[in-house]
Amino acid sequence: MKFILTASSASPSVQEILSAGLSNLSLERLLGVVVIVVIGLLVIRLLLRALDRVLARLQEALAKLVRLAVKVVLLFLLVLIVMDYLEIPVTSLVALLSVASLAVSLAAQNFLSNVAGGLQLITSQPFQVGDYVEAGGCGGTVQEIGLFYTKLTTPDNKLIQLPNSTIVAANIINYSSEPTRRVDWSVKASYDSPTSLVVDTLRALILQSDKVLADPEPRVYVADYGPSAIEYTVRVWCAGEDYWDVYFGIVGGCKEAFDRAEIQMTYDHLNVHLVGASGQGDGAHA
Repeated sequence: MKFILTASSASPSVQEILSAGLSNLSLERLLGVVVIVVIGLLVIRLLLRALDRVLARLQEALAKLVRLAVKVVLLFLLVLIVMDYLEIPVTSLVALLSVASLAVSLAAQNFLSNVAGGLQLITSQPFQVGDYVEAGGCGGTVQEIGLFYTKLTTPDNKLIQLPNSTIVAANIINYSSEPTRRVDWSVKASYDSPTSLVVDTLRALILQSDKVLADPEPRVYVADYGPSAIEYTVRVWCAGEDYWDVYFGIVGGCKEAFDRAEIQMTYDHLNVHLVGASGQGDGAHA
């Protein structure tokens, strides 16, 4: 393939480049262009089929991007071959296209940053489709990881589309990456209730659930002695998909378990004591 260089003080326009090459277009050359294009398209099709078999191992989004990039490059090479056959000055046209592509890239920085973020998510795989994650100030189940946006579905069935550039620039919390999760929950009981009774009651409540794992062993701790109550912390492990069932099972059954054990659950209240005439004087204090 030969490229014709043009010496000029200023780069010619696209119209001048094309008109210079098409001025001597004949029927023979036109038939030659048709043959080159048909053969080129067939070769591109065969190459893309072979590429598809190689890309089958990659994730769908990444495979689509690689296929699109290869297809654009092959079509561009075909255009260069046709232009060279027509003796169109290719070098000047490539220079013009380079300037145009630079202008387009500067105008599409956000678009390109989303593509770069999508590639980073696909290659690093901080989460997969079906995982529940928090990223970019939003939380939900991952429905799709695209080149430009990642789609999340919230627990109340709202669809969120997050730009990939936003996700890769923020902290990502993946609640589904590990097979097990720990449930932490705190409850307060009165000082009048023995700590051993409260701990035994909470342990019995925990053992009622068959979704609580025996290893690691469930734990109940005395966490703090507050101004009006003792705080207890429950820590149990369960499968990741059973987290909310275990959590709500403990919370929902705690009141009934305490009532049966005659354990008083404290709450914010105000005690007013009236002093009669036999006391130090009339009045009230809290």
